[in-house]
Amino acid sequence: MSNKIIDGKAIAALMKKEIAAQVAAMIDADNEAPHLAAIIVGEDAASQTYVSSKERACHDVGITSTVYRLPENTTEKKLLEMVDFLNNDADIDGFIVQLPLPQHINTNKIIERINPAKDVDGFHPRNIGMMQLGLPTYLPATPFGIVELLHRSKVEVNGKHVVVLGRSNIVGTPVSVLLSRKSEHGNATVTLCHSQSKNLEEITKQADILIAAIGKPEFVKASMLKKGVVVIDVGIHRIADQSKEKGYRLVGDVDFDDVVTTASKITPVPGGVGPMTIVALLHNTLLASKKEIYK
Repeated sequence: MSNKIIDGKAIAALMKKEIAAQVAAMIDADNEAPHLAAIIVGEDAASQTYVSSKERACHDVGITSTVYRLPENTTEKKLLEMVDFLNNDADIDGFIVQLPLPQHINTNKIIERINPAKDVDGFHPRNIGMMQLGLPTYLPATPFGIVELLHRSKVEVNGKHVVVLGRSNIVGTPVSVLLSRKSEHGNATVTLCHSQSKNLEEITKQADILIAAIGKPEFVKASMLKKGVVVIDVGIHRIADQSKEKGYRLVGDVDFDDVVTTASKITPVPGGVGPMTIVALLHNTLLASKKEIYK
């Protein structure tokens, strides 16, 4: 079964080595190491885990990392002031505002305030627009990670039918754009499904490649797929399981045990898409430090 598994941890480790070599070359040339900052508001457990993983990954490749931890009751005005501060800090090459934000803060207003040249999450409307047009920009981390996973796993995308489950602005919509556009790692025919899609199983059974980003634990079953499909599982959920030491197990949007015999290749959860999201952020930070996209 091991040859079926798309090992995101191994691919991310290889990409981290490539990034570390570039960072080392910058430092050898008497340039500053790239500097990534993160703002995290509140105590969301998944966000805390992600930011800690990002800090470790930065350390692994020689990127400087700074984290600003703000309390849950931080006002929108205060957060906007922090964004302005990082926009104007010449030592910071790129930064992220960790999502989700508390409900009293307007997420779009915060994202739009970030300097597009420092928006290494690739969420600013200007960067989204440049992605849509196929212009050089910072690609959203998870979609970029998915494209790299497919490419480095030697999964042919050109001319294939890709079905994407989920239309979020963070994953589903941008990955559908990246895989459908005329490019080296694109040229797929993409169907984007969502909560209002009719006859879902008829569509998913046509997929050569299925990308599940629907936010429902173990939603995708083998009965929904054709033999030989490539399955990319973006979801991650904690399911109570008293047989586990931590009292829970992690699952994706795909019922892995049910689907694995049907798929020709499949990403596990954890260890599939997740590590690629973090390495994509490192990639974007390196790009930002080179000041080539926004000159």
